[in-house]
Amino acid sequence: MFTPHKVLAIGFASLILVGAILLTIPFANARGEATPFIDALFTSTSAICVTGLVTVDTATHFSFWGKAIILLLIQIGGLGYITLATMMFFLFNKQLSIKDKLNIQEGVNQYSLADLGSFVKYIVKITLLIEGLATLILTVHWSREFPVKDAFGHALFHCISAFCNAGFSTFSSNLSRYSTDVVVNLTITSLIIIGGLGFIVINELHNYRQRKKVSIHTRMALKITALLVLVGTLVILVLEYKNPAIMASLPLEQKVLVSYFQAVTPRTAGFNTVNLGLMQPATLFFVIMLMFIGASPGGTGGGIKTTTFGIMIASIKATLRGKYNINIYNRKLPGEIVRKSFALACIALTLIVLVTMGLSILEKQEFLRLLFEVVSAFGTVGLSAAPAGSVSLSGYFSDLGKLLVTITMYFGRVGPLTLGIAIMEAKGHELYTYAEEKVLIG
Repeated sequence: MFTPHKVLAIGFASLILVGAILLTIPFANARGEATPFIDALFTSTSAICVTGLVTVDTATHFSFWGKAIILLLIQIGGLGYITLATMMFFLFNKQLSIKDKLNIQEGVNQYSLADLGSFVKYIVKITLLIEGLATLILTVHWSREFPVKDAFGHALFHCISAFCNAGFSTFSSNLSRYSTDVVVNLTITSLIIIGGLGFIVINELHNYRQRKKVSIHTRMALKITALLVLVGTLVILVLEYKNPAIMASLPLEQKVLVSYFQAVTPRTAGFNTVNLGLMQPATLFFVIMLMFIGASPGGTGGGIKTTTFGIMIASIKATLRGKYNINIYNRKLPGEIVRKSFALACIALTLIVLVTMGLSILEKQEFLRLLFEVVSAFGTVGLSAAPAGSVSLSGYFSDLGKLLVTITMYFGRVGPLTLGIAIMEAKGHELYTYAEEKVLIG
């Protein structure tokens, strides 16, 4: 039986394969040559999984049509193919079965089956509106530097990539040339944050005037996102303040801008305005933690999610205080949610450990940089601590190493818990319980 979890897992895998085949065709290559399948597969996975890691330079390697395919894959991956498939149902006036609704519910991270159709339509509308407004802003701004046609092309690509938290860029140096450009920085980071918050949060904020309240999910997502961005900005500013390769020569306000951008982009976006490979080891490790947490559920980002992190912290606090119930905002959290949060984090850590060990055996690279690459892939971030002038550390990997990173991106986008449930089907409800016995821990 094709459960919602299996539909998600198989659907994403199918789209990745189709995208890889299209990118291998010579018309997608700027030189009219066939792109090696492993690089096409890596790029397609990175686009569908809205990651941004690349093994070839997107700006120079792919033709106009190649970039168009990548952009389409990013948009599909950002919205979720289930969302787009649902829109097709409505366009052709097809009725959704209960099974279809369950798949949609899983795909868009909704609480219930009620008004799923309206919510999916809202997702598409708000996405096009936000991306359109941002594209207009950057088109006007970049038209001072490029012809209007080129400015529009760069703006459209970057805005879709930013809102979908993908991190792909049509510039070989990503956004390094705009490290102190306020308009570019604020536009891109705003798109990253909005896309990363999730459509549930956007919808509740949009309807706040009528309802005068928001869910605990939205409150947690907003609070943790703001906290991570604020703390991230301060930590990066302090650690890199005197780093001559990053920001030592910049005035204070530009240092803050650079730090703010690097604090926002690990939230699964993947853009960079400085070379992360030149950062201090302590900063890289801090960014790894930000990438692991990632964005919020129901959004375009990856990671274990902000709410998962928040639930784990609340659970730890309750345990240390000797409390049995885990309460947030005067509400008790179901035990199942808490168990799933810790299971998700443990599965994610296990995957990261195994892939990092594998790459340590296969590739001759520094351990911290390898760990950074793996967490970036799992969190669908796209940042890389590669040497200057490199597209990413993955570009140096063997075919097997690239395949490991590809699998990690797939796991990160579909979700380790979703994939685990899809592989290990539930056997139904337990009809009995065993006698209880304590085990010593700690």
